[in-house]
Amino acid sequence: MPNNSNPVIYNQMKRPFLLFLPFLLFIAGAFVACEEVEEAGKYDNWVPRNEAFIDSIKGKTGDNIVASLEDAEKMEIGTLYAISVPTSGTGVNGTLRPQYVYCKKLWKTDSGAYPLFTEKVSVFYRGTFITGEEFDGNFDGFGATDREIPLPLSDPLSENSPESKWPTAFNSPSEFVVSKVIAGWTWALQYMRVGERWMLYIPWQSGYGASGSSSGDIPGYTSLTFDVCLEGIAD
Repeated sequence: MPNNSNPVIYNQMKRPFLLFLPFLLFIAGAFVACEEVEEAGKYDNWVPRNEAFIDSIKGKTGDNIVASLEDAEKMEIGTLYAISVPTSGTGVNGTLRPQYVYCKKLWKTDSGAYPLFTEKVSVFYRGTFITGEEFDGNFDGFGATDREIPLPLSDPLSENSPESKWPTAFNSPSEFVVSKVIAGWTWALQYMRVGERWMLYIPWQSGYGASGSSSGDIPGYTSLTFDVCLEGIAD
C-alpha cells in the first residue's frame, strides 16, 4: 500500500483503475482470441493444400526418375527428379500409391562420397512448411515458397553472394544416422555426394505421416521442404 495517510484520497485514486480494469481484460482476451483464430486459419484445408503442393511438384518432375547412383550423377542442376521410397504408403483416401521424394540439385560435385544406410552424416539444413514457415534447421537456406532460386549458385569456397544463402561461419552442422531419420531423408541422402546441396520436397507419407511429429510441432498430413547441404560423413 502506498505511503498515504489519507485513505479517502487513496480510494479515489484506486477507483479509476478498477473501472478501467475490465476494459484491459477485454482487450487482452481479444488479442488471445485473435491469435487463436489466426493459428487455426493457418491450417485450414491443410490436407488438400499439402496434397496440391506435392502434386504441383510432381507435375513439373515428369518422367525424371533417379533409381541408381548413375542416375544421380546425371542429374542436372535446377531440374526436378523423383526418388522412389521403398515403403508402403497410402493416400488420404486409404488407397495404395507409389511413394516418391522429389528433389533437385542446387550444387553438385563429382568427387564426394555417397553415405551408406548405416552411416552418420553431417548436414546443414532448413525445413519449411508449404507456407514457407520454418519449423527446423541450422542455417538460413531456401524454403518451400522460394520457387525461383537464383541458379547457378555462387561458389561456397569463394566470397559468395547473399542470394545463394550458403551456411556461414556462424552456423553449425547437425549429425544424423541415415537410417534413423524420416524416410524421405533416408532415401534421398544415399544419392547425394558429400559437398552437394539439394532441395527436397517430401510428401507426408514419407515424412511424419497422418499423425504428425511426436512433439506436435508438425501437424499430420504435412508436406515438407528441405534445403540440405551434405557436409560430410561423420566418424
